[in-house]
Amino acid sequence: SMARRPRSSRAWHFVLSGVRREADGRAGARGWGYDSDGQHSDSDSEPEFSSLSPSIPSAIPVTGESYCNCENQSEAPYCSSLHALHRVRDCRCGEEDEYFDWVWDDLNKSTATLLTCDNRKVNFHMEYSCGTAAIRGNKELADGQHFWEIKMTSPVYGTDMMVGIGTSDVNLDKYRHTFCSLLGKDEDSWGLSYTGLLHHKGDKTNFSSRFGQGSIIGVHLDTWHGTLTFFKNRKCIGVAATKLQNKKFYPMVCSTAAKSSMKVIRSCASCTSLQYLCCFRLRQLLPDYVDTLEVLPLPPGLKQVLHNKLGWVLSMNYSTSKPSSSSSSGSDSDSSCGSDAEACQRKRCRRT
Repeated sequence: SMARRPRSSRAWHFVLSGVRREADGRAGARGWGYDSDGQHSDSDSEPEFSSLSPSIPSAIPVTGESYCNCENQSEAPYCSSLHALHRVRDCRCGEEDEYFDWVWDDLNKSTATLLTCDNRKVNFHMEYSCGTAAIRGNKELADGQHFWEIKMTSPVYGTDMMVGIGTSDVNLDKYRHTFCSLLGKDEDSWGLSYTGLLHHKGDKTNFSSRFGQGSIIGVHLDTWHGTLTFFKNRKCIGVAATKLQNKKFYPMVCSTAAKSSMKVIRSCASCTSLQYLCCFRLRQLLPDYVDTLEVLPLPPGLKQVLHNKLGWVLSMNYSTSKPSSSSSSGSDSDSSCGSDAEACQRKRCRRT
């Protein structure tokens, strides 16, 4: 009798047909939850994931979530070539900084990565993807205040593309043959997925709306108050973690998507001083301005000093960012963004 047609062949036929015909076979199949061998990815097979159905990964890139309105970042239908938008010259919107406290570490990364733009841009899976690649920054985030921004410079799709932090114990090459959400898979890392899910210790919770090509994801690690806060397109998403004092972290990103890329467009650091706390409070009191320094009646010299040292603090937007309806549960995090950080700071200030 005729042999039963294997399940994996049906998945391959579906993914490789129609508008996805020219997409990378393995990456496309994986984006729908299948590895290159046709087996279901362990990232999508966990039973609790069904309750988070609005954030299921897809082979179709996320659009309409860009920081700017540049033509190559704007919402467009899925075209015959998955990476057509990626081949367009990257826009430079939001890339004002010239000094960077850290860049990506060429010595601590997965094998399926390539660094460009003075080690600020990481390219994942240059030809095709057969697993998860990750990289960390070249500087340990010591005591103090750390803020950085990662720009999605390619189509965002697949099992996962993540931004987060982790300790030196995170094995960046451990899942090079497995499609998974690497950051947050253990207790040593936290990761925000492009699907809007926050990962830690293998658990995932709805945290924000999705992000896609052109999105700018900001991260603020406050080692003094012990908080980790995420931003999307320079508006606060929410406080993702607390009680992080006395731990040593590195900035990290990971991706399972073929020909994907991310770029560091800002990386700043400062000590936790009275000057920082005053600037942070001023920003909270004047949230509606692009730059708080523009409206403060200060001498030009002092403005320049504050801009050079703490300009990133005075331009952070802690007002709530309203997520889409598909991530309604993430609004709880959004609404508590400023209040959680402020309450945590007041609590620590009373102890000093």
